Amino acid sequence: MSSVEDYMLPCLNKKLFGFECLGCGLQRSLVLLWHGEFVSAFFMYPAIYTLIPLFLLIGINLFYSSKRLNKIINSLAILSVSIILFNFILKFLN
Repeated sequence: MSSVEDYMLPCLNKKLFGFECLGCGLQRSLVLLWHGEFVSAFFMYPAIYTLIPLFLLIGINLFYSSKRLNKIINSLAILSVSIILFNFILKFLN
């Protein structure tokens, strides 16, 4: 029986250039979340816990828009990008 892991996309950046991209670990982190492994999901891709609410709020913003919601979305976007870049730099230096 096949599982979700059988259909995951490989990282072309890692295959071609030998180092991980900014999104490496996101798919595996989502699978770990799906299986209830919350700590492992965080260590796989730390920005997962800011990206999920960010995308949910962006979806809500399509139907109900407010200045406060836009400020929260902007803050979450900045935090997510910061976490992704920090994690990428740490992986790249190791």
